Amino acid sequence: MIKHLPNFLTCCNLLCGCIGIVFVLENRAVPAAYFVWAACMFDFFDGFTARSLKVSSPIGKELDSLADVVSFGLLPAIVMYKFWNTDGGDYLPFFSFSIAIFSAVRLAIFNIDDTQKDSFRGLPTPANALMLTALPLQSPFILEWLTNPYILTTIILLSSWVLVSPIELFALKFKNFAWQENKIRFTFLILSVLVLAIWQAPALPLVIILYITLSLGVQVFYK
Repeated sequence: MIKHLPNFLTCCNLLCGCIGIVFVLENRAVPAAYFVWAACMFDFFDGFTARSLKVSSPIGKELDSLADVVSFGLLPAIVMYKFWNTDGGDYLPFFSFSIAIFSAVRLAIFNIDDTQKDSFRGLPTPANALMLTALPLQSPFILEWLTNPYILTTIILLSSWVLVSPIELFALKFKNFAWQENKIRFTFLILSVLVLAIWQAPALPLVIILYITLSLGVQVFYK
């Protein structure tokens, strides 16, 4: 039974994504964001559990990607689709689903790229989903600004591009909890907790920007 525990956690990730989509379709973006957070936790612990128990399997890797397409690809794409109003016309809102497409491409690339063990090339789909699903949690002033079709188009373009970009980002995968081997990860987590403690959930996009900034800083430092 223990060897199936990581796959069970992956299925919990998928379930959270499905429930989150239902909430978005019902125009309840806040609980949908909560289920994305829960999906991220399951996504983290399924890999951590598999490595800790040494029960990684090919089917687990494929199942993880399939779950991620739903929770971190389709769900945030629907969130962005819901932002459009009549200014977007009849067809432009469907442009939001490029996020789902590029998420699937990013996951497919990751599955065949053996170099992405301790770092990622392009923004991981969970981080992208956290950033996008936190947008409905912003203040009314920012929400009004986000409904501008030019702003929405820019966000969708950048979000889609950063998924498959050549930017190298450190992975939040803990093989152990030693400070020396995980100092950049612990630094990011500590700063993220501080940012969220001050500005709470609406600050999640800032946390993702912090993640990208720290990753670029590490690259410059070591080079």
